[in-house]
Amino acid sequence: MQNLLFKITGLQDEQSVRTLANAIQDLPNIGHLEISLEKGEASVEHGRFVSPEDILQAIDDAGFEAELLA
Repeated sequence: MQNLLFKITGLQDEQSVRTLANAIQDLPNIGHLEISLEKGEASVEHGRFVSPEDILQAIDDAGFEAELLA
């Protein structure tokens, strides 16, 4: 499993956190997912069947903007 950190723009409340979490968890091979509303960050553990671009696309499709930090 690989761990990535994304900076998320557009998180406003717990509902938006749930929306984002559901979008990412719909992808295959997602392990641990942690989203910080305060920091505006998402830490995503994923397997080799999901690329960082796939995760960025899911975030975008959910209505948020993201930047890969690490």
